[in-house]
Amino acid sequence: MAQTSIEWTEMTWNPTTGCTKLSPGCKFCYAEIMARRLKAMGLEKYDNGFDLAMHEDALTIPYSWKKPKLVFVNSMSDLFHKDIPLSFIQKVFAVMNENQKHVFQILTKRADILLQHSDKLNWTSNIWMGVTVENTNVLTRIDLLRKTPAHTKFLSCEPLLGSLGAIDLKRIDWVIVGGESGRNPRPMKGEWVVEIKEQCKVLGVPFFFKQWGGRNKKKAGSSLNGKQYKETPMKRAA
Repeated sequence: MAQTSIEWTEMTWNPTTGCTKLSPGCKFCYAEIMARRLKAMGLEKYDNGFDLAMHEDALTIPYSWKKPKLVFVNSMSDLFHKDIPLSFIQKVFAVMNENQKHVFQILTKRADILLQHSDKLNWTSNIWMGVTVENTNVLTRIDLLRKTPAHTKFLSCEPLLGSLGAIDLKRIDWVIVGGESGRNPRPMKGEWVVEIKEQCKVLGVPFFFKQWGGRNKKKAGSSLNGKQYKETPMKRAA
């Protein structure tokens, strides 16, 4: 468990670490870079760097949290990676099922595996399920997410790498948008962001603009046309 600077959550919990690249959004994976740093710092959990690993000992951590938390699950991995067995995913879900005072946010790029396993998982209402949608080539992830029994479904359009055009937002409860940051970030155009925001507005879907990104993401900020958009399923716009 760790505090985090990720604006749309409060803390992270990583019962698995490591991943493999799948689509263009993975090119400059922040988790891979962070894993290398943590390995260099001597953290035992990252002895194998960014190789996929499961951590049984991490499954007990949420039971120790006394106050309700907003938790991003697997910020350093993808719970639906093809090499993570269903049995381990079910263990992670059991922990979330038994700790319903906390909200657990899961994000995957592997929506096909998510859907394949979804009817074998217990979707209590405190589990929010999201998919990454970085360009039009992966819009099908939204359709696959929609078919799952998750009570709260969300999209993370980060890094947004192009216009998404018309998006089917039926039964989608939240949309997060952000630009890429790091040493060689790919640019994000303002019209791509506004296009998504306007579609969310029409359907009343909470819209969260995380950042413009760039080499200096703090300086670039998160203001869109002079306004902050930090809506969530629990905090909609006034």
